Amino acid sequence: MDDNKLLPKLSQNLLEILNDEEYYDVTIEVGNDPYIKIFRAHMVILYYRSTYLRRMLSTNKKKSDGTLVHIKLPNVLPEAFQIILGYIYSGKISLNEYDASDIIRILLTGSEFGLHELITYIQSFLIETKTNWMEQNFNLIYQISFGNDSFLELQNFCTNLITKNPNKIFKSPNFSSIPEKLLVLIIQSENLQMSEIQVWEYVLKWGYAQNPEFPSDLTNFSKEDFKTLKNNIRQCIPFIKFHNLTSREFSDKVLPYRKVLPKELLYDDLLKYFMNLDSQPIKDSKPPCTTIKEINIDSKIITIQHAKIIIKWIDRLNIIDEIKNAYKFKLLFRGSRDGFTREKFHEICDNKFHTITIIKVKDSNEILGGYNPIAWESGGYDAICEKDYKSTKDSFIFSFNNNDNIEIYTLSRVKYEKFAILNHYNSGPVFGIGDLALFGDFGNCYNNNYEKQIRETTDIFFVEEYEIFQIIPADWFTL
Repeated sequence: MDDNKLLPKLSQNLLEILNDEEYYDVTIEVGNDPYIKIFRAHMVILYYRSTYLRRMLSTNKKKSDGTLVHIKLPNVLPEAFQIILGYIYSGKISLNEYDASDIIRILLTGSEFGLHELITYIQSFLIETKTNWMEQNFNLIYQISFGNDSFLELQNFCTNLITKNPNKIFKSPNFSSIPEKLLVLIIQSENLQMSEIQVWEYVLKWGYAQNPEFPSDLTNFSKEDFKTLKNNIRQCIPFIKFHNLTSREFSDKVLPYRKVLPKELLYDDLLKYFMNLDSQPIKDSKPPCTTIKEINIDSKIITIQHAKIIIKWIDRLNIIDEIKNAYKFKLLFRGSRDGFTREKFHEICDNKFHTITIIKVKDSNEILGGYNPIAWESGGYDAICEKDYKSTKDSFIFSFNNNDNIEIYTLSRVKYEKFAILNHYNSGPVFGIGDLALFGDFGNCYNNNYEKQIRETTDIFFVEEYEIFQIIPADWFTL
């Protein structure tokens, strides 16, 4: 016999209890004036069905004189709460009668009340039945999902869309409202099925949308307008492969925006390069670049041999593979020259992408380091919290332990991307939650968010020297 056949009657009876006007012992005031609604309920059911309401009821014990317990929920919408209350009593909910935006509100309310089974169910329902709506409103779904650790299914939905179907995000009507860090993440996708000129045009479209007061005609742009547009898209520029454009595309679509290109791109060399090309794109090839041996590395800590290994890690090559791409190591920061303070680190390195941090541990042969493909920032001025961490799948940390044999090393790639990089004014370069953390002239290494611990000890280490290099594709310098 199927015992589940008895559950519908139980569910019906519990809903009848909810609607009972005689035996309730708690009233719940929901919403803000003038949109307030009073609900009657039963403490014992609320207590065992919702962790949130359990905490509230624990601080509002029923008085011995029989006075009803009265609790207030001013930040909850009465309509959403009525649906949630029905689920609390009956264990059932019918989402088909609601539109997607209403379901999102029910999800957020269910999360606030700690209804984990309902949260999982609603996420699955949205993914199975509201996919098109979520793609059209991707920015909203992205912000909601990554703003709550309970929304893992929606987080996976967003990640899959970014990595497998990023074009859908570009073509959504709300594309211009996505945050900059998300745009950067999308244009790095290997599955982006559009030409490089289309990527550039979408980046410009996004940059324009951030300041609707821009003149409609580019010829009317002021110096300040170009500066603002440059700031809007500065984090995207390093990921646009300008060498994949035709000469005509570069002339017609990029040349008018010369003032928004950063110095690192060496605009004048790009211009000479395209003037000497025919009009055919070079989609599958890059201009010849210098070998790593031809690049001068101004380091007091690492050698050319160290740099070769680091480049292989950046390009995800095996240690025995030949280097395919060359990079220039541009020295940004040196502790002995610039000072070991956190303030100086942020002054020099903030807003710099693709950086390698190299640390020489005092009184040892240890060299520690980490690669950060995204920009360093100063972060908030309060205590460190989740929002200060930045996500990237390409960061890694490492250590070399033997001066005589640099092939003795530990490489540790990021495991929990959400906590890959910490940006905070009160710290130097920090990878993960202390996986490699530098605070001026001392630091520590734990194992939290990266694959391996790169030191044998978690003891604090002191810094003899440390350097930060920006890793720039060498073809930018040899075009």
